[in-house]
Amino acid sequence: MLLALQVVIVLMTTCAAGLLAAKLQSDRIRDSYKDRMLSVAESVARLPAVIEAFGTVDPSASIQPLAEVIRKASNVTYVVVADGNGVRYAHPDPKRIGEHVSTDPSTALSGEVFVGTETGTLGTSLRAKVPIRTPEGRIIGMASVGILESQLSEDLAEDLPELIGWLAAAALVGVLGAALVTQHVRRRMFRLEPAEIAQLLETRDAMLHGIREGVVAVDDQERLALVNDEAMRLLGLAEDPSGQPAAEVLDDGLLALARGDDVADRLVLAGERVLVANRMTAKTHDRAVGVVLTLRDRTELHDALRELDGQRTVTEVLRAQAHEFSNHLHVIGGLLELDRGPDAVAYIERVGGAGSLTADIIDGANADPALAALLLAKSSTAHERGVELRLDPGSSVDIRAGDDALTVLGNLVDNAVDAVETGGTVRVLVRSSASGVRVVVDDDGPGVAESQRGRIFDLGVSSKDAQGAHGRGIGLALVSRVVTRRSGRVAITDSELGGASFDVWLPETGNR
Repeated sequence: MLLALQVVIVLMTTCAAGLLAAKLQSDRIRDSYKDRMLSVAESVARLPAVIEAFGTVDPSASIQPLAEVIRKASNVTYVVVADGNGVRYAHPDPKRIGEHVSTDPSTALSGEVFVGTETGTLGTSLRAKVPIRTPEGRIIGMASVGILESQLSEDLAEDLPELIGWLAAAALVGVLGAALVTQHVRRRMFRLEPAEIAQLLETRDAMLHGIREGVVAVDDQERLALVNDEAMRLLGLAEDPSGQPAAEVLDDGLLALARGDDVADRLVLAGERVLVANRMTAKTHDRAVGVVLTLRDRTELHDALRELDGQRTVTEVLRAQAHEFSNHLHVIGGLLELDRGPDAVAYIERVGGAGSLTADIIDGANADPALAALLLAKSSTAHERGVELRLDPGSSVDIRAGDDALTVLGNLVDNAVDAVETGGTVRVLVRSSASGVRVVVDDDGPGVAESQRGRIFDLGVSSKDAQGAHGRGIGLALVSRVVTRRSGRVAITDSELGGASFDVWLPETGNR
């Protein structure tokens, strides 16, 4: 199919070029004859013998022999000389002498030169008519020189075989070249026809856009070659950015990943979404042609893994408490066997009240049930890990804090609980009003060093040990993204409790 298309194109181009060349050659022949006839006609009109013959008794006797000599010498069909009334003094057919010319002589007799095609006694011819003037300038007749159109066609026909030969040679070379190109292209296209290639591309696009994993392809010019539907969703893109520079579309983390080395399962942030990214160099014939990034949404998984870390700690605490609880049961059982019931009750009251939650942990959060539920859940988790979570008495919730505030609060509390040791304290201040939300989280942990405060919100940066953790350095990076989007502020200072204090302000935007 590809060869046939190219052969058709070559032949059509050759035929078009041949027709154009024939037209140009015909015009060249015609222009050449026009110049020749005009020159011959002007020469006849200026001959003194012809002008003087007009004053004799029999002008044709002198003019006819001269006209025939000139006609044969110039290789034209006819040379006609006529007087001021259009009566012939010279003609190739002597019988026509003395007759009126068969075409309109008025143009030449009025003093103008005529060049064009007309039909006369000898047939259709290309002719030139020139006025004959006396030395004083008076018009006394005209000279007409012409050549039959059939002669022009014969001259063109003489040139056509050579032209056709060159065109045939050009067509042959074009067909051979098309065959070689087709063979080379088919090897490069794995011998697929254009229709098969189109179907293959449609299938590939359908598959890439249909998979539940984001795919971003960046070419060697750092332009986006492909962004499938899932990648557009993960990156929050409304329109297909294919063809745009990667630096204008991708976040700094993804852009740095695309410019780096191949890596697997790297946690990155795209907006406020946690993604697991893989980078692979795309190669063709051992030549790098671009980069392919695959993206998976791990926002919920990241939260689940953090909870898993917490639950592992809780499990260890419960295992230790199980041994302690067994000892409590042995003590209670012994007191009952000794019939010392009041002492057993006192012992139970002494050791059983440690796990109760204080009701004031959600005091002041009644205006926001979601906030109250979050604080209650975080309080329970902190208590199981041996950490006391307090709600600052200065907290006040006059209006619901919103999802952004819950995201900030949850990540800051998790970060603080992770930072303190068993027996530590975390204090939370929440103030929500129509102007915005303020969240302050203090702890009595090791704090954040001055050298770390400038980069603690960068993705992957953490002051905690990464052993047993999943994706350290994600929570504070999310906090930073939320604060930036809300045009808020965040500050890190030393806490009154001895650790770090994170102070976040989220102004009201009307979209919670």
